[in-house]
Amino acid sequence: MKIIVAGTGFVGLCHAAVLSETGHEVYAYDVDAQKIAAYNSAQREQIERYVNEPGLAQIIAENINRYLFFTTDIESIIDGADAIFMCLPTPPQPNGSSDLSYYDKALEYIAPLLAQRKDQRRVVIINKSTVPVGTARRLENILKKHNVPNIGIASNPEFLPEGDAVEKSRRPDRVVVGADTEEDHKILRRCYSQFVNHVRIAYIETTPETAEAIKYVANTLLLTYVSFWNGVGARLGETFPNVRMEDLKRGVTADNRISKWGSYVSNGAGGSCFGKDIQSLIWQFKSNNVATDLLEAVYRINEYQKTYLIDRAIQESTANFNHKTVALLGLAFKKQTNDMRDSSALKVVEALLARGVKEIRAYDPLAIHEAKRFLDPSKNHLFEKITYHNSVKDALKGTDMLFISTDWEEFRGLSGTIEQMVQPPYLIMDGRRMIPDYRDLVEKGYEYIAVGSPYMHDEETVS
Repeated sequence: MKIIVAGTGFVGLCHAAVLSETGHEVYAYDVDAQKIAAYNSAQREQIERYVNEPGLAQIIAENINRYLFFTTDIESIIDGADAIFMCLPTPPQPNGSSDLSYYDKALEYIAPLLAQRKDQRRVVIINKSTVPVGTARRLENILKKHNVPNIGIASNPEFLPEGDAVEKSRRPDRVVVGADTEEDHKILRRCYSQFVNHVRIAYIETTPETAEAIKYVANTLLLTYVSFWNGVGARLGETFPNVRMEDLKRGVTADNRISKWGSYVSNGAGGSCFGKDIQSLIWQFKSNNVATDLLEAVYRINEYQKTYLIDRAIQESTANFNHKTVALLGLAFKKQTNDMRDSSALKVVEALLARGVKEIRAYDPLAIHEAKRFLDPSKNHLFEKITYHNSVKDALKGTDMLFISTDWEEFRGLSGTIEQMVQPPYLIMDGRRMIPDYRDLVEKGYEYIAVGSPYMHDEETVS
């Protein structure tokens, strides 16, 4: 098949690359010429400046100019296309609704080209991005306005966890396809022929609206798991002596009816999906006069979780952040990615700067380049207080406090490094419970506050 993927961010690039592995002729289109040039270079370093996903650069290098092509000129490739996947950003607006301006702009440009194409074979336009329920009809109306002939619409939401997107694209849990006609479903089956009738992968055909709703319900339920454990499980460990967080998780999730996923506690979930999607669903419900109490509580707990360790430090350890130097380990929203969208670290930085810190010494294995874009001093002069470092040790030098925000494996078990680089009195705020041997540090005079544990210092019994 000839397939066009419009938009080459995280979703579009992964989707285009993995589709090309199956022998489709895939054209990845984007208006960003620098990004397209980086992908066309087939150089890992250039590609990963934009999307850093394990294994993705290798797929691009193996398939470029054979099955995979990158272009800024969609007009030259639109003839003969069987399917066009829309992979455009839909960021949240201040009221929580999805900003569809990128989507609309791309569609308004593509629709006239589809109307004028020489080869008027059946082509399906597929929403791959997460879009509000009913967006497929918005797509249909725009195509009708431009008198596009022999066209179908579909919704095919992505379910890609960052850091594992290539593997999940190759072997997904499920593929959800919403379309109106059997003719359009047949085209999508050709796109995904390797998954149709698969013994382990659910291939689900439904209506466009149901497919759109499935994505929102799935992401909202996952965030609910995270917020439940942070809002209930972690609070138990912080409030009552001798409640062991790890044992609590094992005991509860030993019931096979209860999900083990999400049972960790942390300083909140970030990324491009969870927060955006639940805000959008809240807005969609409110627009239809539906109560949103549960959704609002889930969202509120997750946002509070991102910085509450700083509040705990002030209240429980009488910490004073004014004119202090703080090490921040982790900038990406999770390990194995450079994505900083809605990262908890962004909230941590804001909270620390608001409390008058002298310097934030930051380190992340992949996300420093992205951090400099998100935390640009030209947009806020306070960001000049952030310095970036090439290792944990460099970030710890000369600091008064430490905040661990991302669950990179190299941050696990840092006791020896901490003892080597900084001396007590020294406060450790562990947003990811990355230091299992914290007892040793506490006994040596370090102060330790972690999600799911009470404030600990050398005068207390460690539990």
